[in-house]
Amino acid sequence: MRNVKLIYFTEMLLVVTFLTASVERTQSQPGSNAPVITHAFAVENIKYGDILKVYIEAEDPTGEMVKIATVVDQAGYGRYPADWVYLKPKDRNHFKGYLQWNTFSSKTSFVSWGTPITLTVSIFDKSGNQSNAVTFPITFGSGGKRPSLYHLPSPFNDKDIKKLGYIGIELMDLTIWRD
Repeated sequence: MRNVKLIYFTEMLLVVTFLTASVERTQSQPGSNAPVITHAFAVENIKYGDILKVYIEAEDPTGEMVKIATVVDQAGYGRYPADWVYLKPKDRNHFKGYLQWNTFSSKTSFVSWGTPITLTVSIFDKSGNQSNAVTFPITFGSGGKRPSLYHLPSPFNDKDIKKLGYIGIELMDLTIWRD
């Protein structure tokens, strides 16, 4: 059992190292025409199973945005593989919308109360330039309002906010990994 955990840990370390190196190579350089996230919003406290909407407005001076990356870091677990949402051609210059994350996971029936995660969103253009990253600290807990009951800040309080796609990251609960 211990050898399996060691192999799993080593594989995860290699994957994280490779992904970090890939992201560092593609980040935009100062003065480049990289996309820019101009506004972003997500609630900070949700219940496991809630639908989380991550609101984003972005623009690209060259009109070449192609995909949105979402990465989740979970305390005690680490980083999940990046999830990608591909943009429609009409959204490659400018878009305002939300990513929907159905936080219920087929990998666990619950996520422990108080579990903190960090959700990071960035955008890539067709040349591989990465936008500024926006980070959302989120805690799974009880109490608080359902995300759908929050008053959205400007510019997301318009009625024409469209769904850009789904975040497909499935969380794990750490209590199943403890001996």
